[in-house]
Amino acid sequence: MSLEDRAVITCAISGAIANREQCPAIPYTPQEYAAEARRIVDEGGVQIHIHARKPDGTPSYEIEDFLAIRDAIRAEVGTNAIINFSTGAVGVPVVKRIAYLEAGLPEVAALNMGSMNYAKYSAKRKEFVFEFVFANSFGEIIELLEQMRELGVKPEHECFDLGHVGALHPLLDMGLLTRPLQANLVLGVVGGVPATARNLAAMVDNLPAGDNHWSVIGIGREQWMLVAGALALGGSVRVGLEDNFYLPDGQMARSNGDLIAKARQMAEHAGRRLATASEARALIGLDRLVREPVRS
Repeated sequence: MSLEDRAVITCAISGAIANREQCPAIPYTPQEYAAEARRIVDEGGVQIHIHARKPDGTPSYEIEDFLAIRDAIRAEVGTNAIINFSTGAVGVPVVKRIAYLEAGLPEVAALNMGSMNYAKYSAKRKEFVFEFVFANSFGEIIELLEQMRELGVKPEHECFDLGHVGALHPLLDMGLLTRPLQANLVLGVVGGVPATARNLAAMVDNLPAGDNHWSVIGIGREQWMLVAGALALGGSVRVGLEDNFYLPDGQMARSNGDLIAKARQMAEHAGRRLATASEARALIGLDRLVREPVRS
């Protein structure tokens, strides 16, 4: 990728951990997801990363919840946004995650590229707010990749550590990945890569040589520094209420639209051209995917 490439702005619309006590703008119902999708698209976002929730806000891995959210977003914005389902989960069998991919057929599905300690730490309280082992074995990764390929769903490789970037190499050698690779480089999770511009550059340098499209995910308030770094390096960016509630001035975002608008402004100030939804599909290789009939 280079500065001449158009920047793709992705929005992580809700996440699965935070709630409205922390940020009132987080959508719960399909209708709220749709309203947020409209704000995202109107401000320049072209891909929406979805963790499903039940209408009371609790995380869901049920087919009906993914489909209700997908359908509401599609009814609101049509094909002006790429639909991206999360497959990240703790304690949810792979077969259940494959089931909602098979039923929902998103254009893209996020795929976590390795296991890690995953935590949030409070320096004020001198303790972890939460901590768990986020297990993503090569066996599970391969099973999900094979199913995505059969369904015609493009994997988005979420890399929380330099070793996760390295995990792309053997999978590419095995013929399990199709160019262009779509990699999301995640910085700022406690247990993963610390959020610095140098660490972002190191992750980019370790991507497999060849046709790649990469984006940065900054967790917490360091997000905006990493957005600036990614834009300067020729990458794309993800923002949204899953990753960060706050604008650079410390004000809490009133919606995902506020965060997308700031990312768009930063891209424009960096001299980057923004991708439309159709241009983004070409950049990440969706125009090359063939969807086979789903087995009954």
